[in-house]
Amino acid sequence: MNNRLTERELKLDDRQQAILEKYDTESRFRQFNRRSLTFIVTLVAVTLSVYHFTTSYIGTPVTLQHRSLHLALVLALIFILYPAFQKQRRDVLPWYDALLALLAISTTVYIFQDYEGIIRRGGLPNEWDLLFGAILVLLVLEAARRVTGWALPLLAVLFILYALYGRDMPGILRHRGYSWDQLVNFLYVTTEGIYGTAIGVSATYIFLFILFGAFLAKSGMGQFFNDLALAMAGHTKGGPAKVSVLASGFLGSINGAAVANVVTTGAFTIPLMKKIGYNKNFAGGVEASASVGGQILPPIMGAAAFIMAETLGIPYTTIAVAAILPALLFYLGILTQIHLRASKDGLEGMKRSELPRLRDVMKERGHLLIPLLFLVYMLFFSGTTIIFSAFWTIVVTILVSMLRRSTRMSFKDITEALETGARTALGVAIACAAVGIIVGVATLTGFGLKLANAIVTLGGESLFLTLLLTMVACIVLGMGLPSIPTYIITATMAAPALVKLGVEPLVAHLFVFYFGIFANITPPVALASFAAAGVSGGSPMRTGFMSMKLAVAGYIVPFMFVYNSSLLLIETTVMESLALLLTSVTGVMMLGIAAEGYLLTRMHPLLRILMATGAVMFMNPNLIQDIIGFGVLVLTVAIQYYLNKRN
Repeated sequence: MNNRLTERELKLDDRQQAILEKYDTESRFRQFNRRSLTFIVTLVAVTLSVYHFTTSYIGTPVTLQHRSLHLALVLALIFILYPAFQKQRRDVLPWYDALLALLAISTTVYIFQDYEGIIRRGGLPNEWDLLFGAILVLLVLEAARRVTGWALPLLAVLFILYALYGRDMPGILRHRGYSWDQLVNFLYVTTEGIYGTAIGVSATYIFLFILFGAFLAKSGMGQFFNDLALAMAGHTKGGPAKVSVLASGFLGSINGAAVANVVTTGAFTIPLMKKIGYNKNFAGGVEASASVGGQILPPIMGAAAFIMAETLGIPYTTIAVAAILPALLFYLGILTQIHLRASKDGLEGMKRSELPRLRDVMKERGHLLIPLLFLVYMLFFSGTTIIFSAFWTIVVTILVSMLRRSTRMSFKDITEALETGARTALGVAIACAAVGIIVGVATLTGFGLKLANAIVTLGGESLFLTLLLTMVACIVLGMGLPSIPTYIITATMAAPALVKLGVEPLVAHLFVFYFGIFANITPPVALASFAAAGVSGGSPMRTGFMSMKLAVAGYIVPFMFVYNSSLLLIETTVMESLALLLTSVTGVMMLGIAAEGYLLTRMHPLLRILMATGAVMFMNPNLIQDIIGFGVLVLTVAIQYYLNKRN
């Protein structure tokens, strides 16, 4: 039997597609029977991709025009592709959706046609400004509802109401109040509202890297990652679970879509995990936690890091370097529990005869690593801009794919990659536009600063208590939202509270970024875990709690780097980094041992508590705590050795 993932297997069957649509609203798009409608979709999508690809090399129009054109084409595609209601027919295009698509185009036509007039009026809108502004606000809200679900547009509506009626709010929430005309003007013809930083990053970095991911996928990168993971880890103890971690981590870093990653990769890895003896809830938890973790794994980090770089005004490479150790510790925690669970239950790996050979995998598709290595070189060592790096990386991907027949892209493949890239970017782009309303109102009314003050007040100026409150706020805000808008909202609302207590801005933003992402595996709304349960046949809630248990290091590591920013390789020496690496790796592995309740033999609950306590000693490392932590480890190992020998 050959367990390699074939091109045919990469296409989801009806059951898997139903699971994906249930938990990922972005996948609920129309599939037209009429060739004319299919051609229109392809034409608009390819035009969008070619526009961004071309302007990344020759330069973009002025900011407002560029962002408005990006959003207008995104909105047009959404109204063509996504039905207003889930149960509507998906093979026809209603007249009103065609009208909405044309209205979306009209909003950018107006900006291009009267750009000089808009600039001259400078905050004194005329009737046409207000009309097209109102149209855009309504279109963004409706498009966000269709693609992301109700949570994000409802939150945006609440912020709009707050802007309009905040003068009547009590206490610190009160502000001067704004009229509808003032609000629409601010959201439409400035770069602080809908056309703010979020949609700006979507129109540059995010779109290009999603396009890069589409070209990688078309060249066969998904199959390569799965084959590579199988060849490297499939034969080890609990091999399929380790394959899931490696493959999902690689792919998750590139595509940044946790739920889609769970269903596509999990459709292959979860049955293998169940086959060797892992129970279905554990198998689903492994896939969910590994897929979510891809978004904190450099070099791409699901594209959210680019927004962080733009928000903080620091180089992207600084963020990527800072995220390396926390991401590796997160995956180390998962792998530790996987290995211990296999040891505890007597599970073996797969037979080598069932696995691809590493040499054959590298020979057939190893050249696909060249674009990733080229990207790392361009981002970290070339000194060029991120946009220029993305442009040349896409070019290199196309050229490298030509080296072997199995990966070679035809003109049709390139066209399909351009269309897929645009389709994939729709969810992120419209979420960024909707978040632009939220961030715009927060900026206009000062709500973000007020919330930060409230969090600090509730925390009694205690850093630890403020961190706990911020963690809960980020997880709650992230429930049901895509990861990128979750980060933008939490960075606006929660991160300033930490900065007020003296936490470095980068550290604060990484903290809220982590917990916003972990909302996907934190019950009661753990969409990635629920999707994994749908694939594995397990219980959604049990799979959710299993995902949390496997990702326990991810809930601890952010606290560690807040108390010791050296973990992010910030202003640290080589020796300090090595010492910190030793203590943090030891602490994470001890945490995994305590969570699984097994080392050399099964552990008594009191011993598990002792081990967890020792792991926590490494959270805020100093010499005394390190000695206590290592003492607990030595004592636990000695007890386990004695019990194992006696048994």
